[in-house]
Amino acid sequence: MEERFVNTLYVTDLDGTLLNSNDQISQYSIQTINGLVAKGMQFTYATARSLVSASVVAKGLSTTIPVIAYNGALIIHPDTGEVISSLSFSEEEACYVRDVLQANDGNPLVYSYVDGVERVSYVTGRENEGIRYYLDARKGDRRFRPLSDETCLYQGEIFYFTCIAEREELVPLYEIFAGDGRFRCTLQQELYRPEYFLEIMPKKASKAEAIKRLKEIWRCDRVVSFGDAVNDIPMFEISDECYAVANAVPELKAYATGEIASNDEDGVAKWLAQFGRISRV
Repeated sequence: MEERFVNTLYVTDLDGTLLNSNDQISQYSIQTINGLVAKGMQFTYATARSLVSASVVAKGLSTTIPVIAYNGALIIHPDTGEVISSLSFSEEEACYVRDVLQANDGNPLVYSYVDGVERVSYVTGRENEGIRYYLDARKGDRRFRPLSDETCLYQGEIFYFTCIAEREELVPLYEIFAGDGRFRCTLQQELYRPEYFLEIMPKKASKAEAIKRLKEIWRCDRVVSFGDAVNDIPMFEISDECYAVANAVPELKAYATGEIASNDEDGVAKWLAQFGRISRV
């Protein structure tokens, strides 16, 4: 009898879902998932992180198919860095975001390709505590492009904006962009930190759209997803089955097929080990 898997794409969020409270994937989860992947499971992750940041925390995890980064703005192969699919702002959209941020004293991290190289640009001397924490946690990241002023801040092919600040500072910006059909905008609190992240993306940049694209490329029939936060709602909406970890926000649990053990209890790996398999043939 040979063990096999249905033609299902299994997709998990990282932070708060597959990663535990120490921003790590437990050895149990790594060994369990790697064993399933070796047998043929189509497994990947979808994250708001960049590939650089995700690769650090997902070290040791076997992914044989592309991963989804920047909340769906990029689909990229983790081994080669090959970009399978990317979405960026039009010049008009990027200029509009710039004008709104400047008019409202927004202090963004600007993600773009400058001369074909992925960069995260920011103006030095304007960092608040949240931005400093973000930068310090990623020391040595070659994407970082500190600038003395805004002259070149919005240069290149821009695909993502992030503002990190107190919630009350970001709500007015969120209301502007969330109400504009050209953009996808999320506002949520950083895990284990007091600051909030405002993320502005092209309208079609979402985990859901990227998963649909990846499902098509890999010729999968079904999607099963795992998550913990509000930015996982679109992913849940297009999944055939979707599971919220016990530590997930109530808003996401309302969309879930069911609830599984928390991120600190290896919920994703345990579910996959128990239910990822199908009949033996």
